[in-house]
Amino acid sequence: MNFKKWFKISLSWALGFVMLFAAVDPALSMEKIDIDRFISPETCQGCHDKIFEQWENSMHNLSHKDPVYLRTAQFLRKGLINEGEIKEAESCVKCHTPVGVVTGFPEKLSDDLSKTPEIATQGIQCDYCHSAVTIKQMYNNGLVLKPGQGEDEPGIKYGPFDDPIPDFHEAQYSKMHTESKICGTCHDVKHLAFGTNLETTYTEWKNSPYNSKDPEKKIECQGCHMYQRPGIPSTGSTPRPENPGSATDYSDERPHLFTHYFVGANSSVPGSFEARDKGRMAIERLQNAATLFVDTSLIKQKKINITVANTGAGHSIPTGVGDLRQVWLEITIQDKASKIIFQTGALNDKHELSRDAVIFRTVFGDEKGNEVINIAKAKQVLKDNRIKAKQSVIEIIDLPLVPRKDAMIIVRLLYRGMPRKILNMIPGKPFEPLPIIEMAKVQKQI
Repeated sequence: MNFKKWFKISLSWALGFVMLFAAVDPALSMEKIDIDRFISPETCQGCHDKIFEQWENSMHNLSHKDPVYLRTAQFLRKGLINEGEIKEAESCVKCHTPVGVVTGFPEKLSDDLSKTPEIATQGIQCDYCHSAVTIKQMYNNGLVLKPGQGEDEPGIKYGPFDDPIPDFHEAQYSKMHTESKICGTCHDVKHLAFGTNLETTYTEWKNSPYNSKDPEKKIECQGCHMYQRPGIPSTGSTPRPENPGSATDYSDERPHLFTHYFVGANSSVPGSFEARDKGRMAIERLQNAATLFVDTSLIKQKKINITVANTGAGHSIPTGVGDLRQVWLEITIQDKASKIIFQTGALNDKHELSRDAVIFRTVFGDEKGNEVINIAKAKQVLKDNRIKAKQSVIEIIDLPLVPRKDAMIIVRLLYRGMPRKILNMIPGKPFEPLPIIEMAKVQKQI
């Protein structure tokens, strides 16, 4: 074999190995970007003050600072010995600190996060999103970025308008910034080693009626989450009026300016960072996401049927990390004297839910089919009874007795961001109880 032929074969094998490893973990093939190329959000505030105020202390801004995320992620990382599980547990930073990851620090959760450069601590920020030019994969932070050269040469910023005339930087229309795909790159998450679908918010939307082939009926992620503002929840069950406004103090008013509150269901963390408006908006969103119906026609057979309908969310209820988000039914039957004669779904003195509660969630398992509470160990999905967009589920509840006439049935659909059972396991200062939000309630007399 001559040298040229040997070299070509060797090069082919080498490229093959690189492509193989990149397919498993695309971060290995990602070219690092100098952090000085990114512009701080405070610089953007100079022109986009109102937009900055909406974004500031949103969950996008706080993704690296959220104390519940940080303590839980660090707790779940400890004690792992399987290489694939460690790899997954270390990878949270890819979406929580994306600027840090693409610039080289932090690259993993166990890095000293206190040394994270200031710009990287600001989570999902202006120059991260508006420097995105394309998508390399629809999960695990698959955005491809093209930032400028810092404040002296900020380069092109991409967005939803085709006629901007900015002073500080160049601007260019990007269809991608009006589509759900740009959100899906972080809001779909696959296990780095096992390939398990850990979060599927984008896929849930993609497979839902909101992703209609009819352009007039199609509602992108932005169509709810970037129309919302205080008092206007903008869900699938409420009006979603446009938000007239100007991108800067000196630019023309537009019929609609995308809002940047980025509100989901988290009502507690923004409030702890002095963003109570976003906490209230999260509650408004939750209260316009689902409805309840109680059928008592089988009460003499000691059964009640409860229908839960996802009327307002463009994805499953709950979404995100489906094993950690808690949506459940609290069912109470009281006699004429308001004495409780039956109850399920109530919290115990440790603020934990009992195992007999009707909970809508994802259950992950290991290779043997055993339930796991650590997604780093998730090799398969054992159960997923979450409520899909514009669908409903019927839960048949068996009662221990036939309630007497005039008894009262009270059914509530409740939301909490994290199981208290996990929080109680984390060493250190005890967590304050996370807020429980009443999403829907039905009260019916027998």
